[in-house]
Amino acid sequence: MFYWVMKRIFLGPILKLLFRPWAKGLDNVPAEGAAILASNHLSFSDSIFLPLMVHRPVIFLAKSEYFTGTGLKGRLTALFFRLSNQLPMDRSGGAASELSLQAGKDVLGGGGLLGIYPEGTRSPDARLYRGKVGVARLALQTRVPVIPVAMIGTEKVQPIGKRLPNIRRIGVIFGQPLDFSRYYGMEDDRLIQRAITDEIMYELMRLSGQEYVDDYAAVVKQQLAGKGPEPRPAPEPPEEPEPDAGAGTGKV
Repeated sequence: MFYWVMKRIFLGPILKLLFRPWAKGLDNVPAEGAAILASNHLSFSDSIFLPLMVHRPVIFLAKSEYFTGTGLKGRLTALFFRLSNQLPMDRSGGAASELSLQAGKDVLGGGGLLGIYPEGTRSPDARLYRGKVGVARLALQTRVPVIPVAMIGTEKVQPIGKRLPNIRRIGVIFGQPLDFSRYYGMEDDRLIQRAITDEIMYELMRLSGQEYVDDYAAVVKQQLAGKGPEPRPAPEPPEEPEPDAGAGTGKV
């Protein structure tokens, strides 16, 4: 109920008025049935703008740190994420990560839309980073299509560390569903998991226009924090793609 009220009555209309988000390819999101929405991750606000553009509820796997914050801000953040259809995703690996993926499988098993960020964390510099194979495992174990989603310009609306957003237009591009039925029965093969994940990341690179970096974003963040070797330098940010005449209609 909270999700519907915020999206349809309170927060959604205000966000659309201020940020004038445009969308392409909404017809690629099925009207019913399970699917994975695999998105690039540029900003905290991705988890707000992506489901805002989809008519069906989207349940996200979000990093578990959002649910364990302390103090008033931490508790409010955790409450918001729980009330807005977000599930904690433990990225430490092993049994904890497997339990998180099971929560995603339950969503898909119930015919829902599951949102996931294959990069595992926000990009530190607006480039696209190597995807983690959890998305491939989910796709193979549940046998559902993967829809690549490119967020456009959200890193400029809310850069990392900035509390108040900049008012500017953003976009969301929904790509063609990716069918991995040719790999069914091979969900435990690490090479297959990596091949599927790389295919998803290629589509995200193509849709978003981002430069691809074959490193994990979490590792690069450690390097930027002085906990590893110097990361590869980021180029000048590319110009944002402009919406065409069909932008906002749901047509590609």
